[in-house]
Amino acid sequence: MSTANAYLTVGDLGVDVVYKDIKNLHISVYPPVGRVRVAAPTRTDEDTIRLAIVQRMPWIKRQREQLQNADRQTERRMVSGETHYVWGQRYLLDASRTSGNHRVEAKGSTLWVTVPAGADAESRRATLDRWYRRELKAAVPALLEKWQPIIGVTADKIVVRRMKTKWGTCITHARTIWLNPELAKKNPRCLEYIVVHELTHLLERGHGERFVALMDQFLPDWRARRDELNDAPLADEEWSLTAQAQWAAGVTAGMTQGRS
Repeated sequence: MSTANAYLTVGDLGVDVVYKDIKNLHISVYPPVGRVRVAAPTRTDEDTIRLAIVQRMPWIKRQREQLQNADRQTERRMVSGETHYVWGQRYLLDASRTSGNHRVEAKGSTLWVTVPAGADAESRRATLDRWYRRELKAAVPALLEKWQPIIGVTADKIVVRRMKTKWGTCITHARTIWLNPELAKKNPRCLEYIVVHELTHLLERGHGERFVALMDQFLPDWRARRDELNDAPLADEEWSLTAQAQWAAGVTAGMTQGRS
């Protein structure tokens, strides 16, 4: 969960700020999607933080591009015993059943993927992908019914579309929201956060102060939900806390900036 006690927007970049009893300002970029966090001395003013971010922006962009373009996924072989996730819960795949129909069932701790005899791994993968999409599509209407009246907007169209580095996006001129089917693997709280986030873009296109204020109004714990989501990659494999700490230590090295 986020321990940030401030949130800044510099250009199109959202930045978490944590004030600590330290002497120098530190900038870190975290996997999997390049979340930026600044650890700043307690009395550092906002202008100083913004200046530090602007000065280091080329470095930040390189780190984010490296993360977002990285092959973070160990490809699923779609064989029995693999770990898969459904709505934040861990399941072990059982691909031993065959049938004339393609079917997926999550029961107990087992994710059953049933395909016709002789079907290969790609067929099982496609069957599971279609099921994830159906799961996501089935979960969205209740969220729209809840949140559209609260936010005071209506999305004309919802599209489930795989995206490499985004969980969701809003095409404001078309009043269309795209959702990544990977969301069906995450805690339902994360999908709710994305739906609220994208609906809010129908009121405010950017991520500036008004957008942050609206998110604070609609969903006060949105930062915690965002971090919960972003701590998991757009892939089947999870980043461990150790891996995140090792990455953070590596990308923070040499990035200490003295207080002005």
